[in-house]
Order: sequence, then structure tokens, then C-alpha cells
Amino acid sequence: MKVLSFCHSSGFSFSLLGFIIYFMTFYVHKLETAQFKVIGPEQPVTAIVDEEIVLPCHLSPRMSAENMEVTWFRSQLSPFVHHYSNGKDQYGQQMPEYQGRTELLKDGLANGSVALRIFSIRLSDEGQYGCFVQDDIFYEEALLELKVAASGSAPHISVEGYQDGGIRLVCRSARWYPEPEVLWRDLKGQPLPSSSQTNSREASGLYETQTSIILTEHSNQNLSCSVRNTHLSQEKESTLFYISDPFFPKVNPWMVAMCVILVVLFGSFGLSAYLFKIKEKQAVELQKQAVELRWRRFVVPIEEANVTLDPDTAHRDLILSKDQKSVRWGDTRLDLPNNSERFDSVLCVLGCEGFNSGRHCWEVEVGDGQYWAVGVARESVSRKGRIEHNPETGIWAVQLWGDEFRALTSPITLLPLSQVPSRIRVCLDCDQGQVTFFDAGNETLIFTFPPASVPGERIRPWVWLGWRAQLRLRP
Repeated sequence: MKVLSFCHSSGFSFSLLGFIIYFMTFYVHKLETAQFKVIGPEQPVTAIVDEEIVLPCHLSPRMSAENMEVTWFRSQLSPFVHHYSNGKDQYGQQMPEYQGRTELLKDGLANGSVALRIFSIRLSDEGQYGCFVQDDIFYEEALLELKVAASGSAPHISVEGYQDGGIRLVCRSARWYPEPEVLWRDLKGQPLPSSSQTNSREASGLYETQTSIILTEHSNQNLSCSVRNTHLSQEKESTLFYISDPFFPKVNPWMVAMCVILVVLFGSFGLSAYLFKIKEKQAVELQKQAVELRWRRFVVPIEEANVTLDPDTAHRDLILSKDQKSVRWGDTRLDLPNNSERFDSVLCVLGCEGFNSGRHCWEVEVGDGQYWAVGVARESVSRKGRIEHNPETGIWAVQLWGDEFRALTSPITLLPLSQVPSRIRVCLDCDQGQVTFFDAGNETLIFTFPPASVPGERIRPWVWLGWRAQLRLRP
């Protein structure tokens, strides 16, 4: 009644009541439209080392998040993994380990998607993430788990000698994460017991595994060694085919007696034979050095190939210079067409020039980055999806991976250099099917892929860049 008499008292009363009704209606409407839920994946998301991953997260019901505040975090909101507010990214309190490696996918903001892309995945990225979204005074968050995995090299089976009346076989494989499962199998796929197994952490934090088995004459058969990644449900396998009976040790009493007699009779000749072997080994080493010197004298005088980088093949996270001689890892993804020639998952770029005959050399300045690779690739090398960097996929290169300098063979070959070169000379001999790498500073040999390892098809320069790396082709 008081309200009614007040409302009828004057025009001012009607205005005040209208304002109150308008305010309450607007506020209730704002509360209704502002409420939402933040939805993340129920199952863990798995990322692969060195590649990129998108962490999904969206609003429900679907509504625009363009004017909202979005924060991706680990254990606390600040410092954060990535922060977006006032319509743009904010990097002021970003965690150092994520700087230059995150991107909020803004194309989906209008539809309520606040997904985050993380580049160059590391082992330390594994763990729980929070997706926090705030609109004025209302906020919600969702948690998700990121698992990191690495699918290592194909197992390599080697014969290590005789043991316990049989042949000792060793299976080795490297660059796995998490700790892999290793299994010997017979011809029918049935598991076989191993005699020993060791898993060790490499300097990069990845696992190297080694397992052995004793193969006796009575169990003589085809064998396979498989290494499995439990996160990816991926398995790599190598098979050892039939070993002929004469290779197995046979114990004969008469042969034992004869060996004893021979040892007694010819023991005096042992020292001479040992010295002869030393001289023979030295001769072989000198011959290898002579071959290397001839190769170097043959290659070095060749005029440098004028190599440039092909922008149509460059991953969208790579930035090329105007003269197409330099390439660097970019902080933001370029808006470029995803044509059939462009690498879409691995941060690679090919040279414009291709070679299928003759001998060609060029130099690459590798800078101060800790993650890069330099070499050559087949022109038909796969550009889409995840690819291994080894000759099997059409790539011949050397790589710096943190503290490791290595040749990208299968399995990887560690290069025991005391100092990583600042300039690498790449020499491609198409006629011999061979590629060789030199330290351009002192002309010492780094590594040679053997003759006939590079196919006769067209070959192009190739580089890969990791986090914040920068390479330049010498003019």
C-alpha cells in the first residue's frame, strides 16, 4: 500500500519505480546470461615430445568468450601458463618455461571454445592443467590431465656372443617415455623369458631399454623383440630370422683336449700374433684416415651451392627472411595456406634447390639454439602428420638435442664431439648416394652416411628447428 500511494503521488515516483524495475530486470537477465559451465575432457590428453598439442576446453551452453577472461594454469592462477583478457593475450606473469610456446585459439572464442595450443612439448609439461573462465563476477573452471609420451627408435637386435651353451642376443631401443614394456616373442607370438633387462634414463629424460635372451640350439627359431609405449598403445618390433645350427656352440671332449694341446704348443706364438693384430689395426686406421683426407681434398674445393629456403614448405611456426637465407622459430603462428607442400606438424623447411646428380656443398650457421637439425631430404618426404627423422623416412641429418649431438640414423648415433660446431658444411654426392657433414670451422669430419644410402631421386636441403632456434644459410 505504501508503494502504491507513493507511486501515485507524483511523476517522479513513477520514474523511480520504472528505474528500479528496469535495473532488477537487467540484473536478473545479466545473471541468467552470464552463467555457464566450463567443460574439459574427461580422459587425459596425450602429447608427443617435440610436437604440439591442443588442450580442449569450452563453455556450456555455447556462448562467446571474446570479452571474457581466460586463464590456463598449473597449480595456481599466477604465474600462469597462458592468460587472455581485454580481448588480447597477456604475458606479464607467464611461467618462464611456457614463454613463446603457447597460443589461445581465438578462432573458436565466438563459439565458446577456449582451447590452448602448446608447442614443442617437453617432459616437464606433463601433469594437471586448469582452464579458468571469468565473466564479470561469475567464473567457472575445469581441470584436465596432460600425459607426455615419446615413441622411440625401432628395436635393434644384435648377437653378443656365446653364453650358457647358447647365443646371447641383445635388443636395444632408445628415446621412449614413459618407461616402455619390452617383450621377446617366438614365431607363434608367444612370450619368451628374457635373461636380463635394464632401463636407463638418458640426459634428455627419455628412456633407453636393453634386454637379452639366450637362444639355444633346441629353441632355435625366429625371434622378435617388441617395445611398447603404454600411453600411446604403440609398439615397434624387430625380427631375427633363423640362425643356422653351425653357429651354436657344441662341446666335444676330443675338441677340448685338442684345444688344450694347441694352446700348449702354440702359446709361444701368442705374443707375435697379438703384435701382428695391433699393427694390422693401426694400418686399417691409417687407411681410414687417408680415405678421409682424400675425401676432404676432393670435396672442399667444390664451389658452394647457392641454397635458399622454400617458403611454400615452411611450417607456419617458422619465419623466413626476405632473402630466404635465414629461418627462425616464431612466437606466433603465421596465417599461411596449408598447401600440400607445407609441413603441418613438424617444424621443418626444405631448400628451393634440388639435386639428383653431381656433388654439391653448402654451409649452415646454427647459432646458439639447443634444438636444431641440418641435412637433406627426399623431395617426396612426407609433409603431413608426425614423421620420424631418419633415412627410412627420407631424411639424412645431424641434430643438436640439448646436450646431445647426434646423427639421425636408426637407431640414433651419438657423436662424441667436445664442442658443437657453429657452422656445418653439408656435402651431397648424388652419384655415390652419400651425404657427409663437416665442421666448417676446422674442416674436421663430423659424420658420413655410407655410399648408396641416399636414393637416386631428387634430394633437397632440409632443416628442423626447435624452441627459439635460428639457422642461416651461408651466401
